[in-house]
Amino acid sequence: MRRRDPFQGFDFAAPEEPGDKMAFYDLVTSLTRKQKRVIFMIVDAFLIPIALAASVLLNAAIKADWHLATTILPLSLVLIVFAVALSHSLGLTRIKLNAFEVQGIARTAIYATAIGGLAAILNPLFGYPVNMETILIFTMVLMIAGVATRLLLRQILVQIYRRGKNRARVLLYGAGQTGQQLAAALRTDDKVEPVAFVDDNPTLQSLVISGLPVYAATKIPELIAERRIDRVVLAMPSAPQTEQARISHRLRLMGCEVHSLPSFAAMINSGDIGARVTPVSLDDLLGRNRLEKELPTVSDTYSGRSIMITGAGGSIGSELCRQLIACKPARLVLLDHSELALYNVTKELANLAGDLPITAVLGSVCDRSLVDKTLTEHEVEVVLHAAAYKHVTIVEDNEIAGLDNNVFGTKIMADAARAARVEHFILVSSDKAVRPTNVMGASKRLAELVVQDLATRSDKTRFSMVRFGNVLGSSGSVIPLFEEQIARGGPVTLTHGEVTRYFMTMSEAARLVLLAASFSRGGDVFVLDMGEPIAIRKLARQMIEGSGLTVKDEENPDGDIEIIEIGLRPGEKLHEELLISPDMLTTPHQKIMRAHESFLSELEMANALKDLRMAIERQDCEAARAVIAKWVERFEETKKEIETQPRQDLLPTHP
Repeated sequence: MRRRDPFQGFDFAAPEEPGDKMAFYDLVTSLTRKQKRVIFMIVDAFLIPIALAASVLLNAAIKADWHLATTILPLSLVLIVFAVALSHSLGLTRIKLNAFEVQGIARTAIYATAIGGLAAILNPLFGYPVNMETILIFTMVLMIAGVATRLLLRQILVQIYRRGKNRARVLLYGAGQTGQQLAAALRTDDKVEPVAFVDDNPTLQSLVISGLPVYAATKIPELIAERRIDRVVLAMPSAPQTEQARISHRLRLMGCEVHSLPSFAAMINSGDIGARVTPVSLDDLLGRNRLEKELPTVSDTYSGRSIMITGAGGSIGSELCRQLIACKPARLVLLDHSELALYNVTKELANLAGDLPITAVLGSVCDRSLVDKTLTEHEVEVVLHAAAYKHVTIVEDNEIAGLDNNVFGTKIMADAARAARVEHFILVSSDKAVRPTNVMGASKRLAELVVQDLATRSDKTRFSMVRFGNVLGSSGSVIPLFEEQIARGGPVTLTHGEVTRYFMTMSEAARLVLLAASFSRGGDVFVLDMGEPIAIRKLARQMIEGSGLTVKDEENPDGDIEIIEIGLRPGEKLHEELLISPDMLTTPHQKIMRAHESFLSELEMANALKDLRMAIERQDCEAARAVIAKWVERFEETKKEIETQPRQDLLPTHP
C-alpha cells in the first residue's frame, strides 16, 4: 500500500502495523497539502490566546482575574484573525516540517514580532487591557511556542513515518566540515541513520558534534558490535588517497561496507561532476547481486606462504595483491614490466600491508633467467600468473608481440614454476579463449593448453586456470568508455546492437582466482556462475538514463544522447562463451564450476610451440595464424563467420 509522505507528498511504502496504530498512521499520512495548511493555521490561531495568557501570568505586575480575561478576549480574537493571515502570507504553513530549520525559525521570529507590534497598536483601542511589558513577553512566548510546536510536530511525524522501517546505521569517519554537512543531510533521511562520528583528532573526541558523539578510531570494533553499524562513510576528502585506502582496507577487514565522500564544496565547484559520479549501481548493471559475500574465504591457502603475482601492476594483478594482504602471506613478490604500474601498486600496498615484506621486480615474464632467479631467491610457493596483453584490437594489430608474451611468457613462467617445485600455479585466462575469433583469444587458449600439458607431467606443482568474462572497472572495460562518452555529450558507440557480454566485479574476479588454488586437483579450468550475459545496448541505455539523461532514438528524437552502431571490430564476437565443452564438474562452492575440456598431447604441444616459435622469430604473421588455425579449436571457422559482419572503419565524429 502506498502512502503520502507527511512532510510533503512523496510516496513511500507504509509500514504494516495492526490496530489503532495503523489507523493513526493512515490518517496522518493521507492528509493533503491543503489539509496540512489548515491544521497549521488552526495551531497558529490557538497559540495566540495561549501565548497571551502565558504572558499575563508571567508578568507579576498584572493581576490575573476574570475582569482582565474579558477585556483581553476581544484583543485575542482580532490578533487571531491577523495571525492566520500573516502566517499564510509569510509561508509558515507551506514550510515542510522535515525542512523546518534556520529559515523556518527566522520566519517565525518575523511573524511573532509582527503580531506583537500589532498587539501594541491595538492595545489602546481596547482600553489598555495589558501593559507594554506584557506585550513584549507575549511576543517572545509566541515566537518560542511557534518554533517549539513545529519542531515537536516534526519529531512526532518523523517517528510515525519511520515506524517499522529498517534504516541503515552509518558511522561517519571524520567530524570535520564534510562530516558535519553529511550528518545534517542524513538527520531526517528515512533510509539512513547516522549513529556517531569517528575522528583521529584527539581534541574532537568525547565531544558531541551535530548531535552525534565523537569517538576515537580505536573504538570502531566496539561501535560496530554494540551500535550495529551497517556501513562506514569516510567523510575526510582532504586526507591523502593512500591514507583513505589504508583506513578503508582496515575497515573492510572488520566486515564493514565502506564508502568515500568528496567534499560538498568540491562536488558543486567541480566542472566535471557529471563525469565523476557513477549514478548506476553495479548491482543494476550486473542484473544480479554481487557475489563477494557468497564466495568463501581463502586465507588458509595463502597464509604464511611466499606468493608471486605477475602483472601485479594491472587491474586484476593489483586487486589480487590487495586481497592477499588479508590472507597474511609470508611475502608478496610483484613482477611487472611497467615501471610506473609497479611503482603505483607498490606504493599503495606499502600503506596497507604493515610489516608484510613486499618485493617489486621490474622485468618481463619472457625473461627466463630473471624468473628463475626470482622464484629461487624468494622461495616462492604460489604463482598467480596475471601478466598478459589483453586488449583485442591492440593484439590484433600486433600479433607477434601478443603471441610471444601471452603464450611463451606463460610457458616460461610455468616451466620455471615446475622447476622450482612451486606448490600452486594459477593462470588468469579469459572467456575470449573459448572458440576464439581473434589473436588475443587464441593466445590465451594456447596458454591454457600449455598449462594443461604441464599439469599432466607435474609431480609437485598443481596447475590450474581461471576463466572469466569482462571485469567492470578494468582497463579497457566498456563502462569507463561509456562514462566518458556520456560526459562528452555522446554519442555512445556500440559495435553491434545484439552484442552481449558476461560481467563481473574486480573483487569477484580476484576472489575466484584465489579460490582456484584451494580447489585445484591439477589441470582444472574454473569458471564462475555469472548469471545471464548482459546486452551491451541495454547497459548503455541504463547508464544514460542513470545519469539523468534520455536516449535519442526514433521514438524520442529530442533525447539527449544517441546510441549508434559502428560495426564489429576485427575478431570480435557477438556473444562470448565460458565453456568449450558442455561437461561440468562441481566444486566445494555452488557458484564455482570446473570445466572438463580436451587438451593436446605432449608431442602435439611441442610441435605447436615449435612452429609458433619459428613464426615469431621470422615475424611471420601468416605462419603464426596458420599455427593458431591448426591447433586452436574452431579458430578459423568462427573467425570467418565474424568477418562476414559489416563494419565501419572509422569511428563517428563526436560533437
